[in-house]
Amino acid sequence: MFPARRSAIRERARRPTEAELEGIPWLGRLEGEARERALDALEVGEAEAGDYVCRYGRPVTFWFGLVDGLLKMSNDDSQGPVITFTGVAPGGWFGEGTVLKHETYRYNIQALRKSLIAGLPVQTFDWLLDHSIGFNRFVMHQLNERLGQFIAAREIDRITSPDLRVARNLAALFHPLLSPNVGGVLRITQQELAYLVGLSRQRVNEALRALQDKGWIRIEYGGLRVLDLTALRSGGLD
Repeated sequence: MFPARRSAIRERARRPTEAELEGIPWLGRLEGEARERALDALEVGEAEAGDYVCRYGRPVTFWFGLVDGLLKMSNDDSQGPVITFTGVAPGGWFGEGTVLKHETYRYNIQALRKSLIAGLPVQTFDWLLDHSIGFNRFVMHQLNERLGQFIAAREIDRITSPDLRVARNLAALFHPLLSPNVGGVLRITQQELAYLVGLSRQRVNEALRALQDKGWIRIEYGGLRVLDLTALRSGGLD
């Protein structure tokens, strides 16, 4: 099922449980035959830390979503400079642009920790686009928000303040549409955040302390709680 570094991801593919299905945000928009087709086609599989869910240059076969865990989207196998585009938090679905065009991946999706991945075959994705207004609306909103996210990512690349880089990357992980299952607390380690931001773990720790002092976040055991998402997205730091 899953194009990955370890074939064990494919071997562990199975039908999702009811609890896992509840974490798929677009399923609630489907009715009748559309919902039945989606339920019949959906699979889930476990990825270990370091596994690739999508690889640069590989043909697309599934539309993927993250049920649990943490993923990184980057271009580190391309010919250009290495760029981490974004992280993917629980509830996030990704790659719809590639699926729509039926082209090869232009990025990698890699698990930063043990993660549970959901997959919808391209053929079912295409059928839902042709037959479900609710599915079309979800994908349309995804594409619109993803465009804004990537524009913001390029702006982040030009930010020289490490504190602001951490703030903007955290804001992206708390996106209500692209990461709908995160809620108020993001389970993430400082090392994982360092991989996403492109800074050392020590510098990320300093940035998080500064953001906490500003009242924008609260550092909790095993994760971070956002107190002011608007400030993380657009606030300045002295």
